[in-house]
Amino acid sequence: MKKSARERILQAASDLFYKEGVRAVGIDRVIDESGVAKASFYRNFASKDDLIVNYLEYRGDLTLERLEEAERLHPDSPKMQLFAMVDGLVERINQSDYRGCPFMNTVVEFPDSNHPAHQRAVENRRELWGKVEEVMRKGRAQNPEELAAQLRMLCSGAIMVSYVDKSAFNREHFLSAARLLIERQM
Repeated sequence: MKKSARERILQAASDLFYKEGVRAVGIDRVIDESGVAKASFYRNFASKDDLIVNYLEYRGDLTLERLEEAERLHPDSPKMQLFAMVDGLVERINQSDYRGCPFMNTVVEFPDSNHPAHQRAVENRRELWGKVEEVMRKGRAQNPEELAAQLRMLCSGAIMVSYVDKSAFNREHFLSAARLLIERQM
């Protein structure tokens, strides 16, 4: 089935923004890569800022799908869902085209907390970690808020370390620390 112009634009924007940075990629490049007419672009997106917010929502949906997949794989074990989440992060980090977290990258590119891209990126992370905290509550973590905050900091650090210097990221150290945090509370 052929994708709509909107879907093609979002896919092209997602690929380009993630690989090259949101600010580095202009609308004309997204239009060229998506193969749509300029008029089609503006029928779907009012501005580049509108496209960026939609890109972040698109990436947010992909991230939440990974959590839902962990739940489908381990419906009766929130602990295993969390292990699957950190294992999945390591798998993504080890991919050759890994360029960190699209939400963290966007916040760095748009430091003004009033910019819609900054706000959407922060909201995406809140939604993601809120879902992770729900998993912890279902697993009866002793202190789900604390565990979510600790795991969020650990994962965010691993993302940045691996992005800045992939050779400095040690898979076993990260997994050991993540599992230790999870085991201690669940």
